[in-house]
Amino acid sequence: MSQLPPFAPSLAGSTAALPKAPASAAPAVPVPATVPATAPTPKPRRNGFWTVRTGISRRAYWGLALTGLITPLLMWAALAAWGGMEPTFMPSPTAVLAKTWDWALENNLLEDMGISVYRVVAGFVLSAVIALPLGLLIGSFRSVQALLEPLTDLIRYMPAVAFIPLVMLWVGIDEGSKIAIIFIGTFFQMVLMVAEDVRRVPAAQVEAAQTMGANRRELVEKVILPSAKPALLDTLRITMGWAWTYLVVAELVAANSGLGYAILRAQRFLQTDTIFAGIIVIGLIGLVTDQLFRWAHRRAFPWLNLKG
Repeated sequence: MSQLPPFAPSLAGSTAALPKAPASAAPAVPVPATVPATAPTPKPRRNGFWTVRTGISRRAYWGLALTGLITPLLMWAALAAWGGMEPTFMPSPTAVLAKTWDWALENNLLEDMGISVYRVVAGFVLSAVIALPLGLLIGSFRSVQALLEPLTDLIRYMPAVAFIPLVMLWVGIDEGSKIAIIFIGTFFQMVLMVAEDVRRVPAAQVEAAQTMGANRRELVEKVILPSAKPALLDTLRITMGWAWTYLVVAELVAANSGLGYAILRAQRFLQTDTIFAGIIVIGLIGLVTDQLFRWAHRRAFPWLNLKG
């Protein structure tokens, strides 16, 4: 075994024997008194009404909503009062309100509202019952899409009012004809919107279910349909608005009651205040219907309406 030579100094001794550098050999580096561990991260500025996709308080929401509704009424009143318009062509809001009250008391406004609501809801429900499963098939299977979508695209560009003579020949002039016009006006649009909602379902969900052995029926019932439900409810809300826009057209067909019929009758006698009253009543019914759909959406899909 080799040994260290007797003159080899120990490690400690050699360390102690090393000469020390003079204090002036290297300048001391100044050390700051306090060094922050991490720099503070600037927070994004939140500017209430004008921050993208940021919620506002309920009080601010309703304040803005009332402002949006009241401002056009004030502009209308100012135009009727100082715009130099003939009351026959531009009645004031107070005149329209008085006419609406008179219509409600003496001319069966509630009855007209009831029959119009029945016609719109019947045509809309009939359209939804057929369009939802058909759109689901078109959006799920390329073969069904190739077979039916071009035909649907063709018909949806045809104006519903052009079908009135055929509807009168095929269905007659009773309630069925009014419902059929509303059905034609909403069905073909609804089919394509439902199919598009179904096609927006992420492909990863379908592929994951296929990996786990799901068959075609299970893919449609347990993957595609549940994922598309929120968008489908929004589609129904939008097409309900379209159904109301076809009301006046539907009540061209030998009607003797309804809001659309009252508007058309007032046109013949130049009763502009009644026309305004009928339009506003239809708008209010549509606003209530739209809010009911929004409420149903919040109740059915609460996770989509969480506040950030």
